[in-house]
Amino acid sequence: MIRRYILLMIGATLAAVAIEFFLVQNSIIDGGIIGISLLLNQITGINFGILVFIINLPFLYFGYKHIGKNFFISSLFSIILLAIIEPNLQPFSPVTSEPLLATVFGGILLGAGVGIVIRSGGALDGTEILSILLSKKVPFSVGETVMFFNFFIFGWAGFVLGWEQAMYSILTYYIASKTIDAVTQGLNDTKAAIIVSDEYEEMAEAINNRLGRTVTKLYGKGGYLNNDKEVIYVVIIRLEISKLKEIVHEIDPGAFTTIMDAQEAQGGKFKSAIH
Repeated sequence: MIRRYILLMIGATLAAVAIEFFLVQNSIIDGGIIGISLLLNQITGINFGILVFIINLPFLYFGYKHIGKNFFISSLFSIILLAIIEPNLQPFSPVTSEPLLATVFGGILLGAGVGIVIRSGGALDGTEILSILLSKKVPFSVGETVMFFNFFIFGWAGFVLGWEQAMYSILTYYIASKTIDAVTQGLNDTKAAIIVSDEYEEMAEAINNRLGRTVTKLYGKGGYLNNDKEVIYVVIIRLEISKLKEIVHEIDPGAFTTIMDAQEAQGGKFKSAIH
């Protein structure tokens, strides 16, 4: 629990630094509740911390009702920290006044902060909470619902901040979302490979000996000849793809191989380190 709250503090601090040192002083916003709060701050002059806290409250309530108490407490703690830290950074000058640099590094820092909070069981932005709940009632995914909200936020930003700043804001949102994915899913870029080959015994042994990866044998049936097939399933990391292809080509050049993204791999004997 101590580790989780330390990470929540780090995440909220990174987000506050990104917002104040890179984004807000260059009239650039992010999407979601943070973006709405930054826009309202520009229009009304109301403290960003107060806005982000008040606007997130109803979403936190829904999160408490539908996701759980621990999520609610972690999110509330992170949002309060963000609301306290960001205004106290206002007396300091921005790190850069170059819009492109502010967009790139602000997006990376903000995404890292939000990602750390999500990975630690909380949230800094209520938009995704609402999107999760709506996705159960409407025929749209969470990502599509988030983009729907952000379409209006960035359109509003175009009228308030100018269309050039709105375009920088869209780029910031894109960079932040990719950074969030990297933080929440990890940087190992895990891949899953499925190999169909008549030389499955030799193939499995070579993968185990040369890559240090254990394999799982699945039983299948050919769709054309209706003959039995043994299929090899193995989880690797991105840097091992070329070595796996080399092994497959050496043993059976005609083997059918599919390599796909795996969201996460844990348990068993899987380790992300290269053997």
